[in-house]
Amino acid sequence: MKLFADSATSFIAERPDADARQLAWSAFEVAGLPTTSDEVWRYAPLKDFVLDNFEVVGEPTRRTDSSFAQQLCDRAGLVVRVVDGFCVSTGHAVEGVNVDIVESSMSLAGDSLARRYESDTFAILNGALAPATTVITVAPDTNVAEPIVVLNVSNATSSFSRTQIVLGRGASATIVEYFEGGADALVVPLSEYQVDDNASLQLITYQRLDQSAWHVARTTGFLARDARLRQAVVGIGAHYNRSRNDAEMRGAGSENELRTTFLGSGDQVHDFRTHQMHTGARSRSTLLSKGAVADRSRSVYTGLIEIEKGAKRTDARQTNHNLLLSPAAHADSVPNLDIRENDVMCAHASSVGPLDELQRWYLESRGVSREDAERLMIQGFFYEMLANLPPQLAELVERDVTSVLAAVNVVTP
Repeated sequence: MKLFADSATSFIAERPDADARQLAWSAFEVAGLPTTSDEVWRYAPLKDFVLDNFEVVGEPTRRTDSSFAQQLCDRAGLVVRVVDGFCVSTGHAVEGVNVDIVESSMSLAGDSLARRYESDTFAILNGALAPATTVITVAPDTNVAEPIVVLNVSNATSSFSRTQIVLGRGASATIVEYFEGGADALVVPLSEYQVDDNASLQLITYQRLDQSAWHVARTTGFLARDARLRQAVVGIGAHYNRSRNDAEMRGAGSENELRTTFLGSGDQVHDFRTHQMHTGARSRSTLLSKGAVADRSRSVYTGLIEIEKGAKRTDARQTNHNLLLSPAAHADSVPNLDIRENDVMCAHASSVGPLDELQRWYLESRGVSREDAERLMIQGFFYEMLANLPPQLAELVERDVTSVLAAVNVVTP
């Protein structure tokens, strides 16, 4: 770990908040890298992971936007650009929206990042090595009509971006976090969202990194009374794509809707983890995770719904569906419930299997070729996940996902 450690130590020493960063780095050194003997990492291909393949950079590099990124930015009302973890542009002024670059190692939960995420090695690394925190604040009672895009591009061999989004009371906004680049890189983003009373945040996270990247992401939403967080997480790229998405329903009547989806090919591993924590009465969470794996790829879904004592009349539901497009592909599904209150409604379900032969036969009997029938069925499987995106973004993302599907090799009985 000498190359990575030396570059990290040098980077920390040059930052204005070096003391706080050093505490996080020391916590990382004590914790060490995870191993597959840790239950939460048992499915990860850690034998292929060498930290010294990566280096911490002191400044951002340059790169031209991809065609998809350009089209995404054309549909945005505000574009915030982050390169190699450094916020290089906060975009033009939008009424009621502030974008600040803050040298801080604090979580929106009020603790230091090292303490808040003490059980998460890579989140601790982000606390030590993110260049700064990009803070997007939407003023109370502000309705941001057009989407805000946070464009994350990774050119260097490592990237640690950190974003915090704060919506004031009664505010509403749509925000897209998009990730691209990352060839042979370690990409470790950390995002937090604070949604105040009666505010509404629609959030789309689209990960389209290079197939050689290691992507280890974590998001956490903090929801106040009657707050709403509708979150869609789409993972297409990376060799190892790990995404943990948490939400804490702290206020009465708060609501979280989370939809995660992925498409695996080659030897990719998609590892999705979710935790919906209910402490507020009459809070609601709806989780739907759907994905497909082809070739030798595999997926893991591990979800936990936790309902604290006093969160009466909570309604929480968790569903995971996995589509196998090759005999060599594999999917694991591990839904969990932890309920400490009697007056609640809670449910979970999961499925793993190939394309439905009867549905395919029906399409073929109507003159559709076998190959086209399979493509239509796969597109239909994903459509539910993309249909709820904002209209100005849904067509763009759906077209991009369809182009990826066209290259997937489907092998069915």
